[in-house]
Amino acid sequence: MQVILLENIPSLGKAGDLVKVSDGYGRNYLIPQKKALLATEKSLKVIEHQKRQVQQSMEKAKRDAEKLGQRIEKLSCTFAKTVGESGKLFGSVTSMDIENYLKENGIELDRKKISLEEPIKNLGMFTVPIKLHSEVTTHLKVWVVQE
Repeated sequence: MQVILLENIPSLGKAGDLVKVSDGYGRNYLIPQKKALLATEKSLKVIEHQKRQVQQSMEKAKRDAEKLGQRIEKLSCTFAKTVGESGKLFGSVTSMDIENYLKENGIELDRKKISLEEPIKNLGMFTVPIKLHSEVTTHLKVWVVQE
């Protein structure tokens, strides 16, 4: 029996794959659990159409992320913080501060996409990676200066 997987199954394959399984496994487990669909001409066409639509939407999302990345790379943000005698900051620059700066410049972005391993606690110039898409990562220049 040939079935089209509707979700990822570790021992069989990924969603959308056409796989051959035993009749009992397909009829008694995969199809009733809505994990697979019986492979007919009509269902194959439907799945191919859905794959094309998903592919197009993923490509559009990637293009949008690249455009946003170009806007972010043009920016350079500066934070003025108070500094102690040893050159350490009182407080730190966090991803929330960077998110607020981007919001002020018209870029709505979830702070979880800002890949700041730990808050910035020193003066200087830092490059902060921002993961916009699974394949698109951009970098923002962050300057921390003495107030």
